[in-house]
Amino acid sequence: MELMKKKYHIIAIVCIFLFAMALSPKELQNDTFYTIKIGEYISQNGISNLTEDPFSWHDLSYTFPHWLYDFFIYNIYNVFGMDGLYLSTIFFTVILGLLIYFVSSKKSNNPVISLILTLLGLYVLQPYLAVRAQLVTFCLFVLTIYFIEKFLEKARIRDGIALLIIPTLIANLHLAVWPFYFVLFLPYIAEYIIAQDKINFNLILKFYMFINRKLDRTNKVKELEEKIKENSIKKEKIKKSPYKVIVENNKNVKYLIIVFLLAIFTGLLTPTGTTPYTYLIKTYIGNTTKVINEHGSLTLIDAPGFLFSLIMFFGLLIFTDTKIKLREFFFFAGLTYLALKSRRQISMFVIICYPILIRIASELFKKHDSKYEEKLLKIFTNYFGAVISMGLVIIIGLFLFRPQVNAKYVNEQLYPVHASKWIKDNLDVNEIRLFNEYSYGSYLLYEDIPVMIDSRADLYAPEFNTKTGKPEDGVDIFMDVQNVVTLSTGYEKVFEKYDITHVILYRNSKLAVSLRKDSKYERIYYDDSFIIFERKK
Repeated sequence: MELMKKKYHIIAIVCIFLFAMALSPKELQNDTFYTIKIGEYISQNGISNLTEDPFSWHDLSYTFPHWLYDFFIYNIYNVFGMDGLYLSTIFFTVILGLLIYFVSSKKSNNPVISLILTLLGLYVLQPYLAVRAQLVTFCLFVLTIYFIEKFLEKARIRDGIALLIIPTLIANLHLAVWPFYFVLFLPYIAEYIIAQDKINFNLILKFYMFINRKLDRTNKVKELEEKIKENSIKKEKIKKSPYKVIVENNKNVKYLIIVFLLAIFTGLLTPTGTTPYTYLIKTYIGNTTKVINEHGSLTLIDAPGFLFSLIMFFGLLIFTDTKIKLREFFFFAGLTYLALKSRRQISMFVIICYPILIRIASELFKKHDSKYEEKLLKIFTNYFGAVISMGLVIIIGLFLFRPQVNAKYVNEQLYPVHASKWIKDNLDVNEIRLFNEYSYGSYLLYEDIPVMIDSRADLYAPEFNTKTGKPEDGVDIFMDVQNVVTLSTGYEKVFEKYDITHVILYRNSKLAVSLRKDSKYERIYYDDSFIIFERKK
């Protein structure tokens, strides 16, 4: 049996590698461009001064929220170019897939179902696979669950140390999600508290029984005695055979709480100061999350992979006799709610809840056939089964990989590749004050052109760029740009406020159409996708 598992693990590794290659996008996202420039800046200047923004033409305070990741990615880019960035996406996607597979396989003791649903999970994650810090932190969050489960088995110090190293890495790689690390502990702690049965209803009934004895109410005392007996019987039945939710009382959770408290101090182990403690709060009190698409609420029909995942979960829980652990239920309910509120949280749902789904599905099969695992392994580890399974992955992978064949690293319809070259050849980039839109500002930075805004949304929000600590003393550049681009406010007023000299826009944008009709603006460049105006004094 163990030999068959080892053979199947090899097949699974090959399948995950092939599938990850097929899913990993070649085209770079907006954030990747500023990641390269920030990494270059840190490589040249060190980390002694990570408080001021060196790229936009504004004089703004800035926190470098993933400085270590930026530094790492720049050095890959510096040595291997954009090919290296593409390979890094494949590498981290493979690592993520392998982590989900092995953690799930350990939970369920069923490598076959673990592989099938891991590949499905990676497919659902496809929109979130990119050269961004989140791909690394996905891996770290899966490892967090793994080490929490390991720690609860024997409370070993080495597992506790691992649980302190992970938040330290997150605080330097992607501090925006550092608070979420602690959220992963909460279902375990909540289950432990509930398992202690601190609210003992039988004690309350005994108290009432004592009072009624004093009042010589014999019938009431007998009634309460019957209720106590009935409650005790019900409680024992539920403990022995819970209907749906299993509550585990793991005494090692009290040691896990100590690790949890120690981990709070890891937010100080970063050159960004106390930012890990405040960054997420500032993000959600501002306006950026209300405008940026990936923070928007989810419509299920637009996320078929997530919808299918929910159907599988509800189907298993409602129409079968499988059981879910209380902490697993907390994870499922909480992450479903977060995903519906913010579509980017679909990624967290997949990496945390898919191992739970795999365990429940495996339990269902095991109930109907105790030897089904051995039967599946025999089928898929023989020559015919291995060829069929890998063949299917290759066929599906080729279908998914087709868009990557002719894809370029930089989409010239989305990013001003030719316009940037023209600007550097014809304008003094250090003297102009260029207005641009949010979605391609990072590419301009990549081309060493100072910008009005880029996809570092935090930098351009008053909660972050204030020099006094008070949001009212900051500059809301983000909403000023948003209002101008959507024509929600008069563009001339905003341009005057920032002393804009030139404007670069998507050629067919609403604002571009308006500026073509305005005699104060002269069109000095255009191509198939972008247009540049000079603002007359």
